[in-house]
Amino acid sequence: MSDVIITTERLNLRKMTTQDGSNLLQIFSDPVAMRYYPSTMNEAETMGWIRRTLDHYATFGVGFWVVEDKRTGRFLGQCGIIPQDLAETRQMEIAYLLVRREWGQGYATEAASACKQYGFETMGYPKLVSLIDVYNTPSIRVAERIGMQVEQIIIKWGKEVRVYSVSR
Repeated sequence: MSDVIITTERLNLRKMTTQDGSNLLQIFSDPVAMRYYPSTMNEAETMGWIRRTLDHYATFGVGFWVVEDKRTGRFLGQCGIIPQDLAETRQMEIAYLLVRREWGQGYATEAASACKQYGFETMGYPKLVSLIDVYNTPSIRVAERIGMQVEQIIIKWGKEVRVYSVSR
């Protein structure tokens, strides 16, 4: 097991590597999973995503982490803490995106909750946000389950986005 950052009851969250491209493509090439993103991604765009993630590790000490089943090592998706620029301030966002076959099993909530704890206890952030499309009910439920509340609605990525937040 390489570079595990967070362990929960069922999950390992580990640093992403360039070897994760084919796993991430299971999400990025799925139009249903990517419904609330600007578009699906191909292999080259996925490798760009991984490079940006590795840059985030180097610059911020956090980023998207690969979520795996702790028992089997099976790829479930990604979850992590990423920088977002909001109204001229940088906020740290808890973000999550899982393979569709794994939806509805509580993995996103478990991973996001662990990221919240990591952000507060390990990184010392005073506040964390999640930016969620106003129509993305499953992601809204995850944010609410981990104690986040709507702070405001903004226009970002050309659409209405709810800014959820939680403070230490």
